[in-house]
Amino acid sequence: MTREELDAHAWRWVVRMDASGWTAAEEAELETWLAADPKRRGALLEAESMWIAMNGSDDSAANDDTADFARPGLRASWMSRRSLLAGGGAALAASIAGGVLFVRAGSVYGTDVGEIRRVPLADGSTAAINTASRIDIRLTKTKRLVRLDEGEVWFQVAKDRSRPFVVEAGRVRAQALGTAFAVRRRANGADVLVTEGVVEAWADGADGNKIRLTAGQRAFIADNAAITSAPSAPASLDRTLAWRSGRVDFNNDPIAEAVTEFNRYNRRKLVILNPAIGNERFDGVFRTDDPDGFAMAVRDSLGVSVDLSNPDEIRIGEPR
Repeated sequence: MTREELDAHAWRWVVRMDASGWTAAEEAELETWLAADPKRRGALLEAESMWIAMNGSDDSAANDDTADFARPGLRASWMSRRSLLAGGGAALAASIAGGVLFVRAGSVYGTDVGEIRRVPLADGSTAAINTASRIDIRLTKTKRLVRLDEGEVWFQVAKDRSRPFVVEAGRVRAQALGTAFAVRRRANGADVLVTEGVVEAWADGADGNKIRLTAGQRAFIADNAAITSAPSAPASLDRTLAWRSGRVDFNNDPIAEAVTEFNRYNRRKLVILNPAIGNERFDGVFRTDDPDGFAMAVRDSLGVSVDLSNPDEIRIGEPR
């Protein structure tokens, strides 16, 4: 199934769920469809998010500061199903008053290994979610908060000076009002990359030690509040964020680092059998789902052997 066909099927499901008379048989049919391909769950979430964005929101109708969005004509059963799909079973607390559904819980989105999704948010922002990532979004009348539990996300933030947009990645905080930036969570901190506008970043509890990043700049903010910044290099950022179009872009990178990056996107892992190969430098642009093509390019470039016989891994540098 092509991406276009997948999206079309997901939209049909959204329309069916929003119609009256949803049955147990249809629920079972939907679950069967979702189980056939892990990418279908992400496609359905994206279609539902776009449906929400198109139907708009009405924060002014909310009774308290915790309402994420409000919109008429949507059945509570669909919203409960949406929460279960997005949050892996997290309970949805909702109240219905005057025909309007107010959702009082955040929206959780996750991607599988190799899956990349672009999700529109209720405030007009967009989140591009990289492989094996998970975010929890909470929009209120006074702030917009995103918790990055794992992985990497690029945000195109809608301007709203009355509601700061803050991303939490462990102890790291990154704040923007109207801009575009990426946050990647690491074991001991997070990378922050700015592609448009200005972002402030710091570690929680160290508000006096903030770094201000402009377009083309990046920094690593450690959990211990140490900050390591990098020179402005827009071309380097473009390569780092090539995943948004399903690519990885290497420019004189060690093959060992390229292999680590490829393995983020694929269950079939690349394995370097000769450590000396990992130190070699490499250039090239590849699809994130083409580790075979990368391995063969390394073979042709360095004259090393490649073993594709194992369905779980691709071995580079196998003795001839």
